[in-house]
Amino acid sequence: MIDSHVHFWQFDPIRDSWIDDEMAILRQDYLPNNLIKELKANQVQGCIAVQADQSITETEFLLDLAQQNTFIKGIVGWIDLKSPNLDEQLEKYAKQPIIKGWRHIVQAEPTGFLLQQDFIEGIRSLKQHNYTYDILVKHHQLPEVIEFLNKAEDQPFIIDHCAKPDLKNKEIEDWAKNIRIIAQQEHVYCKLSGLLTECDWANWDEKTIFNCLDVIFESFGPDRILFGSDWPVLLLASNYTNWINLLKKYTKDFTAAQKQSIFNDNAVKFYNIN
Repeated sequence: MIDSHVHFWQFDPIRDSWIDDEMAILRQDYLPNNLIKELKANQVQGCIAVQADQSITETEFLLDLAQQNTFIKGIVGWIDLKSPNLDEQLEKYAKQPIIKGWRHIVQAEPTGFLLQQDFIEGIRSLKQHNYTYDILVKHHQLPEVIEFLNKAEDQPFIIDHCAKPDLKNKEIEDWAKNIRIIAQQEHVYCKLSGLLTECDWANWDEKTIFNCLDVIFESFGPDRILFGSDWPVLLLASNYTNWINLLKKYTKDFTAAQKQSIFNDNAVKFYNIN
């Protein structure tokens, strides 16, 4: 098994100001030695470390962690995709094959960010350097994602956290419609992560999650879906073992080959893991 989405940080109250008092459990360091126990307990052999801060310092931090911890199988870092010398920077990082792709926290950006021409040009550069791109948005941004995908052609994309449906209010009709449109593009994958924290943290229920998963599996199919935890953010609503067990329950009647794809092979394929 490979967890396609985890974060690491040394907590800094200024840099990590997005972690407010309501998220008190996250206001501490979360490093590989904190995660390894969870991975071993759940027979997960590796993970993809995804950026949580938008800086080159963050990318270098993840590189250092990967050099010290072989269970980190890949990194999704941050780079300024609108930089005029982006290609030069990508060439530099080509010497670090542990970096599989890049991400920008678009969920925090104003409407139209994805459609800016310099950003789209940056995305096109990723394709030339064989990098993936993680799309982090909320459900209401999906119409813009659809337009963006039509401009960005066949770049390998993955939707983080199922595009954060409004599970708190259980209003997923528009989200489901847009997900089905996006999934028609076969170069777009989706991560099973981040769903519990889109619910009421103290009162989420299995049915709400399974209704969401129904849409994802009907849209993308088992060959373009990756297991991910979003640890440690997951801890706001549950714990690592509970999330894995919930996904195993949902997929209990899937074939062995389908389970192998979802929990391991799709991550290996999408992120080009050796």
